[in-house]
Amino acid sequence: MSETTLLKDLSPEVGQQRGTESPQPVAEKERIVSIDVLRGFALLGILPMNIQYFSMISAAYWNPTAYGDLRGANFSVWLLSHVFADEKFMTIFSMLFGAGILLMTSRVEAAGKHSAALHYRRMCWLILFGLAHAYLLWSGDILVAYGTCGLLVYLCRRFQPRTLLVMGVLAIAVASASMTAYGLWSQHWPPAQVQAAREQLWMPTPAMAAKEIAAYRGNWTAQMSFRVPDSLQMETNFFVGFTFWRVTGLMLVGMALFKLGIFSAKRPSSLYWTLIAVGLLIGIPVTLYGTYRDFAAGWDFLYSFFYGTQFNYWASLLVSLGWVGAMMLASKATALAPLSSRLAAVGRMAFTNYIMHTVVCTTLFYGHVLGLIGKVSRVGQFAIVLVIWAVQLLASPIWLRYFLFGPLEWLWRSLTYLQWEPLRRNSGIGGTSATATSI
Repeated sequence: MSETTLLKDLSPEVGQQRGTESPQPVAEKERIVSIDVLRGFALLGILPMNIQYFSMISAAYWNPTAYGDLRGANFSVWLLSHVFADEKFMTIFSMLFGAGILLMTSRVEAAGKHSAALHYRRMCWLILFGLAHAYLLWSGDILVAYGTCGLLVYLCRRFQPRTLLVMGVLAIAVASASMTAYGLWSQHWPPAQVQAAREQLWMPTPAMAAKEIAAYRGNWTAQMSFRVPDSLQMETNFFVGFTFWRVTGLMLVGMALFKLGIFSAKRPSSLYWTLIAVGLLIGIPVTLYGTYRDFAAGWDFLYSFFYGTQFNYWASLLVSLGWVGAMMLASKATALAPLSSRLAAVGRMAFTNYIMHTVVCTTLFYGHVLGLIGKVSRVGQFAIVLVIWAVQLLASPIWLRYFLFGPLEWLWRSLTYLQWEPLRRNSGIGGTSATATSI
């Protein structure tokens, strides 16, 4: 099957816009529902990890022994989150972002238009949204990285799936090699440098942890003393050495999987069951073995930070493919249609729902409102996650019953297309009829 034929089969909007004066967003009836379902599932799945970053010191996201109780039910919550969620759902999101670039640009180009200006405008606005998110609200932002990597990945959109897969895996390997090389280099550091790096990245002293907790329990201005330097480090040193390579590689892999029809839920069920088996029989055991090694090493900085994390780094790719297989089968299962439709609604509003995670969690944990950071156990954190999941699964379909987009999706699309997109169903901003659309 040719690439053009596949794109037309997966995306009915391709080739139907030849008579339009300018590129238009994708009509609601033309969406690939399985992608929305997968995106919604991944959006919810990211929260059990991100809430740790909101509710405890930042080092606890990487090193569970850095802060908080890790016994009994708290350990179980951490372990399940680590095995099934840590890096897995961000992997899926990154792959879907690459697929989305291909879907949008292919539609525009099939209509006889140039996609470059539209794409780069879209990415630049996303970077600006991400910078505002990172420096004003939360240093764990990923939007800046997506927008920046998307600027480059666009150039690879016409490559064949095999080429995209090879390039993607190689890029992912660069990040792994970078961490390994840094670990080897660290063996030659003087003890004072090792101690400083350990305290900054892995195991802060009690005084340092108390200072971070106090800052985030303070007002918005006090929080900036940690948020700004953390965001700057994420978008410079960490981005250059790690995030750029992994996110770019995953976007390329996502493009390949889209071209191969994996995300369409139209491939044979046996393929999706195979993906599930790979995740269960290889990905999860490798993750658990890496976890065992970390505990055996006492979560030592020089081992776990540079080498121990490598097990989950690679295994997360396999577990995420298992989740993809499960969600594709779920998308095809009639009995699961009510749940799938809610997940699809969450996925269609992923940008809004992602920022809402930040708004809700900073309201709960940061000092400008409730200031609960450092006071909620891992079990309590997961209880909050369940409530947020329930609200978004209930609220997203209701919102889309009356509106065509989530509010941030609408703003992003309007800025991208340089026109006010209709928001309410059956009426544009000026009162004209409209159909639901989405990039």
